[in-house]
Amino acid sequence: MAKTKKKNTEKVVEEKITPRLFTKYNETIKPQLKEKFNYKSIMEVPRLEKIVINMGIGGAVQDSKLLDEAVRDLETIAGQKASIRKAKKAISNFKLRAGMKIGAKVTLRRERMYEFLDRLISIALPRVRDFRGISDKSFDGRGNYTLGIKEQIIFPEINIDKVSKVVGMDVTFVTTAKTDKEAYELMLAFGVPFVKKQVNNA
Repeated sequence: MAKTKKKNTEKVVEEKITPRLFTKYNETIKPQLKEKFNYKSIMEVPRLEKIVINMGIGGAVQDSKLLDEAVRDLETIAGQKASIRKAKKAISNFKLRAGMKIGAKVTLRRERMYEFLDRLISIALPRVRDFRGISDKSFDGRGNYTLGIKEQIIFPEINIDKVSKVVGMDVTFVTTAKTDKEAYELMLAFGVPFVKKQVNNA
């Protein structure tokens, strides 16, 4: 009599790993900033709200494949689906019509936001040629910071052999900070490698 094998019906429960920088924020950065700025409540301490990555592809007007490749690379870097950006108005000199697809965008929150930030400052930025740090001059006056990256290939997830065109991107860090000084100290505490150690703030 043939023996029948019992199917393993046990469900495999994946352990959710808390991002390293999220733990660092709660255990180290929050109390550090509360003391530095004399906040009355821990709830006043600024936090990183979201990270927005924008990739503009000017050549997409002539070659739609460039946009497809950019979207592929952006989704690989961010770890989630990208949304397509369309031109809001026509520019005849560039043969651009309103509604044409010209770029891609991803908005990261929660775990993916912290994981991306960790990879950016620990792995990607140090791969930039002759890297000496990033400027502290790109705050917008409302506690947000935008970093321009010239090449998507600094991210190790990107297979250089499959890249037909090197493209850049803008990475915007949106915080709840009320001033640039507070936002600067928040990002510095995360380990963002600024060139200077101070920022002029009104």
